[in-house]
Amino acid sequence: MTAAVDWDLAEKVAIRVSGREPFAESYHYDSLEPDFTAFSEEAETLVFDSTGLRSLAGPARARVVDRPRWIGANIASFQRLLRPLLDKFSERLGAGPMAPVAQKLAGAEVGMMLGWMSTRVLGQYDLLIVEEEDPDDQDIVYYVGPNILALEKAYAFPPREFRLWIALHEITHRAQFTGVPWMREHFLSLVEQTMKAVDPDPKRLIYALNRIAESIRSGTNPLTEGGLATLVASEEQRAVLDQISGLMSLLEGHGDITMDRAGKALIPGADRFSRVLRQRRQSATGIARLLQQLIGLEAKINQYEQGERFIKAVEAAGGIRLIDRAWEEPSNLPTIEEIRNPELWVSRLRPAVA
Repeated sequence: MTAAVDWDLAEKVAIRVSGREPFAESYHYDSLEPDFTAFSEEAETLVFDSTGLRSLAGPARARVVDRPRWIGANIASFQRLLRPLLDKFSERLGAGPMAPVAQKLAGAEVGMMLGWMSTRVLGQYDLLIVEEEDPDDQDIVYYVGPNILALEKAYAFPPREFRLWIALHEITHRAQFTGVPWMREHFLSLVEQTMKAVDPDPKRLIYALNRIAESIRSGTNPLTEGGLATLVASEEQRAVLDQISGLMSLLEGHGDITMDRAGKALIPGADRFSRVLRQRRQSATGIARLLQQLIGLEAKINQYEQGERFIKAVEAAGGIRLIDRAWEEPSNLPTIEEIRNPELWVSRLRPAVA
């Protein structure tokens, strides 16, 4: 079967777009690996003390990478995650004369997206464990060294404080996905449902682009809710995407709140770190802003803010432990409507609290 994406081209384009990494040669770089190994371990205890969540998969493994290695890891994850969707597109493309052009175009687009993202990301937990492959490439917490050093220098962040703060966020995500026994499989099942429901019809893309143009002319922006994927989705997919959006808003908001609370006594600069990164998320303009919207990053930024507001509203209504009910079973997860209107979730879940 012909591949739907030229992955080699995607990696080459991404590395080129990622640009130079002046801090990869810094003498400070050697301190990153031992720091993040120690801070990831420390963060597990802090996250457990704050949330009651601890990974059931054993101790976290930290890996400091440069941008090309982060790109390579994400291309491998994309290939695993998107396999059902790409198989559909491969069948549609067949071996026709346009297939090679489509593969290269898709590869270039994926490469541009990953290349740009590689300049922004600080840490990432890779939840796509593949049991039949090399165990050394599973269940990894990645930290993108040059980007972290660049922020430390630009804002004069105390390195050890800032690194522990970043580790807290990523370890919280690992605790969510591997400390809640059903969470990882539930999330991946939602993604799988979305992929299976995709209709690889180019007419849908044309329709979506027309909707974007019409909305912009009318003064609205249809990309802010979830990027291009939401616009090309069927009704069936939108229902699943709403579930994913509600879940990710919960997880991202919970991650941000935990990183600020769990290390408060050890990280005096946490409030400043949070303020700077919030401004950084919202600072994209021009082409960068459009790219954020197209690939759904604008929606992800909204998830951080909506998720934090949801958790704070839940705590105000029912106490700091009410949110723990979300980890009991999938049916307790908030919908996107409940994320936006927390009182709906509180009224649904609180009656069962003794």
